[in-house]
Amino acid sequence: MLYSIISEDVTNSLSARQKARPTHLARLEVLQNAGRLVLAGPNPAIDSDNPGDAGFSGSVVIAEFASLEDAKAWADADPYVAAGVYQNVAVKPFKQVFPNA
Repeated sequence: MLYSIISEDVTNSLSARQKARPTHLARLEVLQNAGRLVLAGPNPAIDSDNPGDAGFSGSVVIAEFASLEDAKAWADADPYVAAGVYQNVAVKPFKQVFPNA
């Protein structure tokens, strides 16, 4: 089943994000290579694709996991969690309607 992982950054997270980004992306690549990743990306803190020093306010991941518990465990092990980037992470079941799966 698909799950959405919605994460909210702490204030001024950019430096910690940049340091943890390579390992964060490597974990997402594993999901992508397994055909389990629907989408992933950050939420710019301002209305811009390249927010510069404004940084990001959070992230969204939608991916396939065997269970809600597995999705939560994967989210809890995110390098951004360990680096203190996220102040809150919500994991919920997700039903894709569009684009047609």
